[in-house]
Amino acid sequence: MPFAINPAYIWPILLLIASNVFMTFAWYGHLKFTSSPLYIVIFASWSIAFFEYWLAVPANRIGHSVYSAAQLKTMQEVITLTIFVLFSVFWLKESIGWHQLIGFAFIALGAAFIFKG
Repeated sequence: MPFAINPAYIWPILLLIASNVFMTFAWYGHLKFTSSPLYIVIFASWSIAFFEYWLAVPANRIGHSVYSAAQLKTMQEVITLTIFVLFSVFWLKESIGWHQLIGFAFIALGAAFIFKG
């Protein structure tokens, strides 16, 4: 019998990763462009967030067939922190210290309890 995974377990994770990349840029990408007028930054952020919703909503709709809403939200938060750390380091060129990493690890540890049966 071949190994098979229900796509409903995988697609939400992939879609949430992609949606969080969009949303992180929508929320924080403008921080590199502080000379841009606020109304332009807001319009650009909303434009980026539009595409985030096109990924997040299907992720949650598909995922809810196999995950609880709490599990989906927890996945989203852990993915958000992971994407944010990468974004901070590579886009904003800000370092992440040990105290942030420990804080994020505690959040991830708390998230693990959501998945305990």
